[in-house]
Amino acid sequence: MPLWWTLRRPWRPLNYHAARAMFVRVNEILGSNWTLHDLRHTATFRMTEDPEMSLVYVQHLLAHKYQTTLQKYLNPSKDEVITAGLAHFARLELKRKNPPPTPAPSYNPESLNVLFGGPRT
Repeated sequence: MPLWWTLRRPWRPLNYHAARAMFVRVNEILGSNWTLHDLRHTATFRMTEDPEMSLVYVQHLLAHKYQTTLQKYLNPSKDEVITAGLAHFARLELKRKNPPPTPAPSYNPESLNVLFGGPRT
């Protein structure tokens, strides 16, 4: 689904050239020089700041060949790094103190093959 639509009928998705023309008109009114590429950078920065947005998804949304291209958007503060590190070690400690239940024993594949006529080894 398109993000922006034309204002005049027939309504249709705003293509690159129409969006660029819109930016030119707005820049003239505001005395600014924003571009569609600036908008892309802003969106990328915001997506990389979202802890629930995988960098792999950001990479694919932006059609970047390499994830390393996103490196310039990844500038966490020292406090964020320390907080994330402490949270990581707290999760590890919680897992150590509360290990997941042991799975139920599974069937021996050879027995199942004999029982149901599967391939013989």
